[in-house]
Amino acid sequence: MSQNHFDVVIIGAGLSGIGAACHLQRNSPNKSYAILESREAMGGTWDLFRYPGIRSDSDMHTLGYSFKPWKHERAIADGPAILDYIQETAKDYDVERHIRYNQQVTKIAWDSDNATWTLRIEQEGKRASKITCNFIYSCTGYYRYDKGYTPDFPGSDQFKGELIHPQHWPEDLDYADKKVVVIGSGATAITVVPEMAKTAQHVTMLQRSPTYVVSRPGKDPFARRMDRWLPSKLAYLVTRWKNVTMQALIFQYSRRRPQKMKEFLLALTRRELKGKVDVNKHFNPKYNPWDQRLCLVPDSDLFRSLRKGTSSVVTDQIKTFTKTGIKLESGELLKADIVVSATGLELLAMGGMEIVVDGKKISLPDTVGYRGMMLSDVPNFVLAAGYTNASWTLKCDLTSEYVCRMLNHMDRTGYQFCVARTQNPDMDRVAFLDLASGYVDRAIDNFPKQGTSSPWRLYQNYLLDLLSLRFGSMRDKELEYGRVKTQS
Repeated sequence: MSQNHFDVVIIGAGLSGIGAACHLQRNSPNKSYAILESREAMGGTWDLFRYPGIRSDSDMHTLGYSFKPWKHERAIADGPAILDYIQETAKDYDVERHIRYNQQVTKIAWDSDNATWTLRIEQEGKRASKITCNFIYSCTGYYRYDKGYTPDFPGSDQFKGELIHPQHWPEDLDYADKKVVVIGSGATAITVVPEMAKTAQHVTMLQRSPTYVVSRPGKDPFARRMDRWLPSKLAYLVTRWKNVTMQALIFQYSRRRPQKMKEFLLALTRRELKGKVDVNKHFNPKYNPWDQRLCLVPDSDLFRSLRKGTSSVVTDQIKTFTKTGIKLESGELLKADIVVSATGLELLAMGGMEIVVDGKKISLPDTVGYRGMMLSDVPNFVLAAGYTNASWTLKCDLTSEYVCRMLNHMDRTGYQFCVARTQNPDMDRVAFLDLASGYVDRAIDNFPKQGTSSPWRLYQNYLLDLLSLRFGSMRDKELEYGRVKTQS
């Protein structure tokens, strides 16, 4: 008979969910737990996305777990290697036996009378079921898994070729010797373009507006030296800290000297393209560096493809699709056998589940994020939300450590619940994610808010979070601990 009550339920078996389970086993081994995964396999993003060239957009020394050294040669890793890493970590810590696949959590309800969550779970072809737990750790990510964002392109119904979204890439798609147009200029587009250009007749990247694109070595020379000189774990730690420091310095310099950073990035791009492409037209965004994420390409692969002429970039607006391609506002016609709509994600907070506390439905936009991981007035609930200016896992690792510290603290003190309460109801509130990207703008109103001062502000600063979450006191005037009231 399957167990139906747990100390902790982790929702999601992706990179952050598997990491959360490992932290639990390392730091709170007495806690029973289950991982509920809506899909049929672990890995999250790295199992879902199968488009050509799928890879990390951060180095794996910071995207990897703090406790599990990345041992592959390439620091900018492809999707299959990252999935192998997640699966290997799950095996190392015997996590998979705790995973329940094909279980979609649609509603969670907290009852203060017994300090317990009840989770409603739906499975295709089966009746809804329920389990209970004392603590929920939501590792669902931030976007919809079942569909990506595709704009309503005028005339797309008359296009005779194939129109596909990278989130659901057809396994049997043959693009050899085909004319391909990739719509978009974000991380997915700049990954797909050079990879498809290896065998396609030609690939055109069609963008409405430019993005900052930076090349870095796929193999980190510093990491390789450390691997030769130091034991594996120490080499990984040193490289990780070097990269964390560099990420922080680049971000801070971008914020303080945006024009200087802009000039530097454009100079790098001009050096890469060697006059083959108009940099001012196609790689000179109107926004400042890090208003949106910088796009990373390994070993200059996009720039090499553009220089060789196997791919090109067009900055223009779509007027309409035609039977044979796309007509632009300028009048130019881009002929295409295949159009890839790399137009972004659809954000989805908490996997779309309904949250109820003592019979009252919680409106996420009315909540405020405590240290970017708890929701105001929602007890025994933590969410994994990574950085927008650095590797996602850096913050998720710290959050998992904090969850274990909180659970252990409540065990030592006899408390049964912990809830974040705002002491200042008039505190200014701003968007939870500080990015100007289109996919964020479309859905950010459905997400929690953040405050303008600690501990309600997201500082996007790993060092500050490290000091706070790993070493800070578990007692905070904005954290309320309690026990269930006994009936007299």
